[in-house]
Amino acid sequence: ICQILPLKMQKPSLSDLVMSDLPGFHKKLKQHKEPSSNSSTVVRCLTDVKMKVTFRYINSVLSCLIFVVGIIGNATLLRIIYQNKSMRNGPNALIASLALGDLIYITIVMPLTVYKVLAMRWPFADNNFGLFLCKLVPFVQKASVGITVLSLCALSVDRYRAVASWSRVQGTGIPTVTAAEIAVIWLLSVTLAVPEAISFTMITSTYNNQTFNVCMMSHRSSPFLEFYIKSKDWWCLGFYFCIPLACSAVFYSLMTHEMLQHEKESLKISLTEHLKQRREVAKVVFCLVLIFALCWFPLHLGHLLKKMIYDHSNQQRCEFLNFLLVLDYIGINMATINSCINPIILFFVSKKFKSCFKSCLCCWCYSGSLSNSMLPLHHGTSLQYKHTDH
Repeated sequence: ICQILPLKMQKPSLSDLVMSDLPGFHKKLKQHKEPSSNSSTVVRCLTDVKMKVTFRYINSVLSCLIFVVGIIGNATLLRIIYQNKSMRNGPNALIASLALGDLIYITIVMPLTVYKVLAMRWPFADNNFGLFLCKLVPFVQKASVGITVLSLCALSVDRYRAVASWSRVQGTGIPTVTAAEIAVIWLLSVTLAVPEAISFTMITSTYNNQTFNVCMMSHRSSPFLEFYIKSKDWWCLGFYFCIPLACSAVFYSLMTHEMLQHEKESLKISLTEHLKQRREVAKVVFCLVLIFALCWFPLHLGHLLKKMIYDHSNQQRCEFLNFLLVLDYIGINMATINSCINPIILFFVSKKFKSCFKSCLCCWCYSGSLSNSMLPLHHGTSLQYKHTDH
């Protein structure tokens, strides 16, 4: 999850520790005036919002639900595409790549998130394994988001190519270009996540005469990390949110133009049916992009408001900080929901994927029955290219 944690660690106020791991922010919100280095007064927000305790349990229940649904949904989706040869094609390969990224994120990050929220401290904070987890979690988070946004971009481009070449009917099998795209997506996502692993570290902080080991970003290593931390909010907003939406908007506009042109031409029945099938796939991809935008918008909005409007020196900032904290809580949970929702979208939007999910979940232990139940898939409108039977 893209966020910046300031590093004024000598006497941190709540504004300096928003969404960090420090406990002790569960009392009534109050203001405190303290002399600064230039003898002026600074208002500090000493405590968290009142919903903190309630949020801990709501977030834990929600995280457990996301963990269960995400593991079952994404694992089932991967099994469907892997075991059924008729489902192995370009768009399904990209969807499988997206599901694998979500599955890795859910498996590694979600259990640590529940522990951190309930225990109010970082796991194994006093040894090297805690430092390893401190670097691993943000790395996996950023890599997973990168895989998601780049896969959605590739799916949008793939749908435009499919509609633009409407007269070319393909069979099953993953095209070489799609396999290369997936390799580039994973390599680029992992590479862009490396600064997260480098910049996050365990920092010892003192608050209210108590010492805590906190997993936070630190730019003490190099000027590059200092620049990365300062520009991270804008980088996350641009590359991990605006670019996939802009890419989808451009290629879906081009795809709509192509479809309108094809409707004006005289087409054979077989090509008309094939175009309808590709429209079905385009609708699924559009739903994936739309849900992604809805899930990630609150988090990016909160970070943007904190970057542009929030002022540490404003004496009236405590009320606005309340709003930002609540928005952060909502945004983080919404962004996490995105890691388990794609199989649900496929279940409701695609009839054949819905049939596959039902067959796979009902016959989880009987692979032979599963294979037989999914043999007719090539006659439907799931995410695949229709065979040339005409």
